[in-house]
Amino acid sequence: MTLPRQQSKRIVGALLLILAGAVGLTASFILVLERIELLRNPQQSLSCDFNPFVSCGPVIQSWQGSLFGFPNPLIGVVAYVAPIAVGVGMLAGARFARWFWQLFLLGVFLGWVFIMWLFTQAVYSIGTLCVYCIVVWCVQIPLFWGLTVWSMREGHLGRGVRPLGRSTLPFTWMLVFANYAVILFAILAQFPLLLTYLF
Repeated sequence: MTLPRQQSKRIVGALLLILAGAVGLTASFILVLERIELLRNPQQSLSCDFNPFVSCGPVIQSWQGSLFGFPNPLIGVVAYVAPIAVGVGMLAGARFARWFWQLFLLGVFLGWVFIMWLFTQAVYSIGTLCVYCIVVWCVQIPLFWGLTVWSMREGHLGRGVRPLGRSTLPFTWMLVFANYAVILFAILAQFPLLLTYLF
């Protein structure tokens, strides 16, 4: 039996939300464990300390790593439950109100702003990169752009932007790629010797 096109798209969207949430939650949880390990033994080398450029320790111990007075990964542990819950709800056939999608998108947008700020701090202020942080960046970026364009197409951001969302949706990957490219170019420009440690 073939699923209607709209239903199959809904299932794909739900699965992407669940996958993004699961990956973000896992990376955030591992960072929490690494933070606990540092508290137990401040001299301990962490599993994500690879070289002078890629090392979680300095990032975790920086003031930026606890911006609100507690470790940032705790935010991820809580926040990434949301896309999982929404995705599971969609698979179960739940229909959410327009205001719900607007609030959900607002939360995802704030998460995107936060990780972009953390990216600039890691690259230009702290001077090291955190592997699990990068995993969170890689998840939050497509989550934000994908949900934004989809919300536009569905009319959750107003009927006037529906045509723009409809025409942009097939090219959402380009927005994601551009966002990734900005981060990659900034990293390579700031750490030109990084590639010598990777190859």
